[in-house]
Amino acid sequence: MQVILLERVAKLGQMGEVVDVKSGFARNYLLPQGKALTASASNVAHFEAQKAQLEAHNLETKKEAEAMGEKLAGQQFIVIRSASDSGALYGSVTPRDAAEVATEAGFTVDRKQVSLIAPIKDLGLHEVAVRLHPEVTVEIVMNVARSEEEAELQASGKSIQELAAEEEAAADFEIAELFDDIGSAANDDEDVAAPAAEDESES
Repeated sequence: MQVILLERVAKLGQMGEVVDVKSGFARNYLLPQGKALTASASNVAHFEAQKAQLEAHNLETKKEAEAMGEKLAGQQFIVIRSASDSGALYGSVTPRDAAEVATEAGFTVDRKQVSLIAPIKDLGLHEVAVRLHPEVTVEIVMNVARSEEEAELQASGKSIQELAAEEEAAADFEIAELFDDIGSAANDDEDVAAPAAEDESES
């Protein structure tokens, strides 16, 4: 099926191009989303008549998207989730979650603009693409953690594995210290008991 594109569509073509697509893709996505028109003679003529206006509108929205993209690019958003000790989430982080935390932070982001190849299922820092305009895509970072404190540590560059290893080492150190205290206390008891035994033998 031939359609004429009303905007740039990734991996398909630029505004104004007539391209061949599967009819299902056209009917279910391109046409209802207003991204294309069927390439009939009347639609092509209509597009040509509206082309200057469409291009001007596209340029305006692109400039707006670029301005927002400059502020949004590289931003890090914290998402608190429950997870196992190994870092696997009980559930996942979806495009809707990414859009919600970005919106809460003052950015207008729709879940349809968030591009995730697969839902996020692990703690850590995850780069996510946000398509603000057909020609403007920026990267944001989802900091998925079990607490605000853990998110801060991850943001500083420590992985969940490193954090777990540090916690384990700290726990081992505390246990070792405890045993050292018990050992030294026992030695003190023996030192106290020894002179008493000597006093008894002398008498």
